[in-house]
Amino acid sequence: MPGEGTASAKVMFVGEGPGEQEDVQGHPFVGAAGKLLTELLQSIDLARHDVYITNVVKCRPPNNRPPRKDESAACRPYLERQISLIQPKVICPMGNSAIRAFLDSDESVTALHGIPFEKDSITYFPMYHPAAALYTFSLKKVMEEDFRKLRGLLDSMAD
Repeated sequence: MPGEGTASAKVMFVGEGPGEQEDVQGHPFVGAAGKLLTELLQSIDLARHDVYITNVVKCRPPNNRPPRKDESAACRPYLERQISLIQPKVICPMGNSAIRAFLDSDESVTALHGIPFEKDSITYFPMYHPAAALYTFSLKKVMEEDFRKLRGLLDSMAD
């Protein structure tokens, strides 16, 4: 599953990999986590068609386990090509696996979420994966605040 959204997206959301519903339907973030992502986008006046949504790995790992480093590395050229074509101003890696695909760090999403950083002329804005808020309800408020911060970041970059 390559991803979807507008080729002129200012924001690219990068998840870990397709889950069961994504695998069945052929679209990223279509299950419960996708519904929450859509709601969070709407809360900052963005629609799914305004952004680009993809994953670190392009196919579902067995038993829906997190992608291994070799799997992430195998898909990396494809992800880099997506970034090169879309040229987003902000990339939002969602969850530990996605964050580690962009950072050379073992710090967790708990330490990094909501804190923008720049690397290779791109601003990265790490976030919790929406699925985390489905399992730990208190994270929904954290994600809502991170999305408000993202809106402020985008507004400060406005052309």
